[in-house]
Amino acid sequence: MAISISVVLLLFVLAVIFVRNGGLKITHAIVCLLLGFYLASTSMAPTIHSGLTATADIVSSLRP
Repeated sequence: MAISISVVLLLFVLAVIFVRNGGLKITHAIVCLLLGFYLASTSMAPTIHSGLTATADIVSSLRP
């Protein structure tokens, strides 16, 4: 759960930065948001979730 919230916050911050810098228009952000909601309701959602979880586990196990 904490990883999901962290990813959502990271993506939100990136979207805000892109919108403020003019690299991402409001309409593009809305399309990305809708795509995320539609992907969450498809059969690909568990695969995407497990992939993100595996990636987060790998990154968290790395030591500098």
